[in-house]
Amino acid sequence: MNGHFIISLDYEIHWGVFDKKTVDDYRENLINVSKVVDRLIELSDTYNIRLTFSTVGFLFAKDKDDLFRYIPKNKPTYKIENVNPYPLLEHIGNNENDDPFHYALSKIKEIKNNGNHEIGTHTFSHYYCHEDGQTVEQFNDDIIAAKQIAAPLGINLKSIVFPRNMIDANKAVDQPYLEVCQKHGIRSFRGKEKAYIYNIHTTKFYHGWYIFKLLRILDAYVSVTGPNTYNVEQINKNNLVNNLPSSRLFRAYSSKLKFLEPLKIRRIKKAMTYAAKHNEMFHLWWHPHNFGTQTSDNLKNLEEIFKTYKKLNKMYGFKSETMTGLSNKIDSAGL
Repeated sequence: MNGHFIISLDYEIHWGVFDKKTVDDYRENLINVSKVVDRLIELSDTYNIRLTFSTVGFLFAKDKDDLFRYIPKNKPTYKIENVNPYPLLEHIGNNENDDPFHYALSKIKEIKNNGNHEIGTHTFSHYYCHEDGQTVEQFNDDIIAAKQIAAPLGINLKSIVFPRNMIDANKAVDQPYLEVCQKHGIRSFRGKEKAYIYNIHTTKFYHGWYIFKLLRILDAYVSVTGPNTYNVEQINKNNLVNNLPSSRLFRAYSSKLKFLEPLKIRRIKKAMTYAAKHNEMFHLWWHPHNFGTQTSDNLKNLEEIFKTYKKLNKMYGFKSETMTGLSNKIDSAGL
């Protein structure tokens, strides 16, 4: 199997940040998500690159009544109430026209009709698997709701990105969540980077260790952890669900760190080249709302990456795939 280039996008609008920021706090980034998605698709289609939109299930609803029809009875019982999105439902608008921050049905239809890209799941409710108080049974019902709300559009969800990357493929405590995914036909997930500064269990204890955050920022510009590329055939021997781990968060353009932007892009391109030469996978990800400000600068950086992809595709057969597209290849290999 040749090397592969995967891009997964955590498509969530306000549902991904509701517990940290209000709409007004983050309005410019959020209001531009629809335009960002359009431009991402246009640019990706130009370079024959496939995207995986890992989409929060709430965004599929055509209106509030439709959303409430799919809400599971067994909702998450988080001990920390402000991470629970369900109380917010009473305060959102009635539909996408009223409230483009919490609905995205029209854009989901456009992505589906484009035909080049995948719509996966980011769970129904932006579900946090590592939060105290929730249960595997509640996660199961959340995934059922995500599958059900997507089904009328003819969308069969086959890949998942866990919100805040709250999954650890090597931890026994997380295996039941992957068993739920397997049971409901989800064949791949985006795991954490193999480097230790990323691949730690998501707990408040670790969140308080700012050294990890600083090292992650530094790693975006210089090689602290190496290329973080993967031989997907080797890592998925006997896995319940195919693990397609993250290689790099594509950090948004920063005016304050403008002088470091070339280093950030160089770091990504070098890792892609390593993956192409060694027949491995490079998995890039970010949130569309990250590009909601300084959109042109972000897309200019992305186009540099896409140009490198085209060169690697010609030289080494480096191939862009959706998460499910690559998962199907792994399954076909009989691993």
